[in-house]
Amino acid sequence: MLEKENSKDKLNVSSANDQKEGNRQQLSPLVYWAQTAYQISLKVDVKDAEFADVDFTPTKINFKSKGIGARGLNEYAFEINLYGFIDDEESHYRVFDNKIEFNIVKSKKEWWPRLFATPQKPHWLKIDFDRWQTEDDDLGEEKPRNVQEDYAQEYERLQKEEIGYIKESSKKVYLVIYNLAQFVGFLYVLSVLAVRYYRDGPSMIPTSYALVGNAMKFIQLLQYLEVLHPIFGYTKGSPWIPFMQVTGRNFVLFVMIEFEERMQSKPAVFYVFVIWSLIEVFRYPYYISQILKMQYGLLTWIRYTIWIPLYPLGILCEGIIILRNIPYFEETKRFSLEMPNKWNMSFDMPTFLKIYIILLILPGSFMLMSHMAKTRAKKLNKRQRARKLSD
Repeated sequence: MLEKENSKDKLNVSSANDQKEGNRQQLSPLVYWAQTAYQISLKVDVKDAEFADVDFTPTKINFKSKGIGARGLNEYAFEINLYGFIDDEESHYRVFDNKIEFNIVKSKKEWWPRLFATPQKPHWLKIDFDRWQTEDDDLGEEKPRNVQEDYAQEYERLQKEEIGYIKESSKKVYLVIYNLAQFVGFLYVLSVLAVRYYRDGPSMIPTSYALVGNAMKFIQLLQYLEVLHPIFGYTKGSPWIPFMQVTGRNFVLFVMIEFEERMQSKPAVFYVFVIWSLIEVFRYPYYISQILKMQYGLLTWIRYTIWIPLYPLGILCEGIIILRNIPYFEETKRFSLEMPNKWNMSFDMPTFLKIYIILLILPGSFMLMSHMAKTRAKKLNKRQRARKLSD
């Protein structure tokens, strides 16, 4: 009985030692970072280091050392998956009595919004306020400064980041949910139309609006959030391009189709729904991949290539719907305002539609196609440069 208890005690001591050893291997030192447009500096809080094992790659830093850190004399290690690319050949480190310093050279001149590729910042990473600089700093002026006094707003922003990038994380969660919901919505529309066409053939085309009209109205109205995203800083770019595109689609959907029942059974409605959905079922997964910092070359190429045939076809179908509606609006006088009236003004909807086609659809289409062509060239060239850097 005594031998069994002794053996149990030995097992407990052994497992406790193993656990301590596992905890010892997972210790990370305090790391303080700062940056300029050209380089990253790290200060590792390890004193009297017995050794330092550091491995640089273009996207990662691995560190291991034994010395006196936050948890006393121990072996410390960390791994950093970097936000951008670095020159691993030019990057180096130096071991001092009271610290280990890194000088990490960026592959190209740019300011990083954070050190890690992901927004989740580890608790051991801190800001080196003595060296911290921003894009607005005058790098030519060498003078001592108090960050809390001279850069109060910047200091407050950095302190918020120290909590764990909560604001940025919540933005990304929201954007992923929004883009995923839109992808599911357009995929639903496309799937219903495809299945019904496969089952019933062309005879189902007049019923397209009855089948998916409500779903299409909901997701198209939801797209107005994409106009607000750049305004509130959730995405980059101008809100004008998405505003023009979303408003143009909703004008066709709600004014031209929803208010004129005779148009709802026309083939152009089926084709415009298919074209819109085909564009979006590739656009939203691409946006999700960009939010999550995941690069898929084929998805990027499809996203910035599929619009080349689909945008002109979509604009053609929208133009046909508007042209077919002109005699209907002449007959019903819907949305037209004739004199005399209490506002003492007149408005002729058919005339407006003719002007809309001439002045808005043609110049608007040119602006949209030009914008997409420039974006395509920029994105595909950027992807090729990133591939060369990773190679």
